Amino acid sequence: MSSKLDILILTAGFGEGHNSAAGNLNLALNSQCKSSCMDPCALGAPFLNERLRSFYRGVTTHAPWLWRRIYQSTEKQDFSRERIPMMRKPEQKLEEILREKQPRAIVSTYPLYPYFIERIFKRGVPKVPVFTVVTDSIEINAAWRKAPTDYWLVTDENTRRSLIQQGLNETSVIETGFPVHPHFADIDPISADDSLEPFRVLYFPTPKKPHVRRIAREILNATSQDVHLTIVLGRNVRRLYRRALEIKQEHPGKVKIKGWTKRVPELLTSHHLVVGKAGGATVHEALAAACPMLIHHLVPGQEEGNLNLLKLLNGGHLADSPGGLASHIREMLADKANGWRTMKRSLSRVARPSAADTAARFILKQTPERQDNQIT
Repeated sequence: MSSKLDILILTAGFGEGHNSAAGNLNLALNSQCKSSCMDPCALGAPFLNERLRSFYRGVTTHAPWLWRRIYQSTEKQDFSRERIPMMRKPEQKLEEILREKQPRAIVSTYPLYPYFIERIFKRGVPKVPVFTVVTDSIEINAAWRKAPTDYWLVTDENTRRSLIQQGLNETSVIETGFPVHPHFADIDPISADDSLEPFRVLYFPTPKKPHVRRIAREILNATSQDVHLTIVLGRNVRRLYRRALEIKQEHPGKVKIKGWTKRVPELLTSHHLVVGKAGGATVHEALAAACPMLIHHLVPGQEEGNLNLLKLLNGGHLADSPGGLASHIREMLADKANGWRTMKRSLSRVARPSAADTAARFILKQTPERQDNQIT
């Protein structure tokens, strides 16, 4: 059986957005061609990759001021030159993959890989189209903007205009939407005319232990209206479960606790509000479900653009200070929930639940048929 691929999708484990976009695109493409999703960083340098991922999670959660400095410093980096020793093994691994799989096109959801690919092409691997899926919005880092790629697939028209204004060719910047799970397209979200009885809030906490109880209590006690809360702990189950259980016991019948779940589309479309961090995956999943969002944690740099997009679409607000969540919830539900209903209608007009299929169709349309040449 041939090991050749039609489409190779590249991802990296630094933030959920890259993996989410890659995995969802793979689902959309697999129904039409032979595609596969791979992480050259994890495959090429697994020990170092895990340490870097741990550092990334720690600094973005507990020292966002430091991450801002790191993020801003990348604006001055020249990624076209092989100057990052820790990335040599991932680049070598990627070259091995390309020589073995011989894909007809390459899709990258991580900004550094197009620079690797350009150098690999210069070393004799035949060129194929390269598509860069930009997982951030509005505020786009230089690593994305300067990437040697054939196409940038972006989340929204505002981001597209921003990149074109910064010098990118308008025919190369394609608005497809963020590739959310294709299942979003199969589910009807709650209507803007819903009774809101009860008002259901979906909460994705960060690993910061004390914040789980404070934020949950603030949501549940925000208003006299009946509020029910679903807490999704994800990979933080061991760290946060006891604190979440404490909240559940304080509010009998009003709190559900979930660990890792694959039912995010169902949860977002069945809740009235989502509270979480401003990561690309979470924000765009909320947009796909037309579910208003409040941001309780913002990573400086790439996530600021996601918040700006929410505001531009009248779909959410920043509420990262004590009392902010309760204040916004009360405002949403005042005057027969006029604020919430307005936000819900605004999001319904711009929701892109089929974005993964849209991106897959564009990629396949630009991908040439396989030639008979072999890589040696």
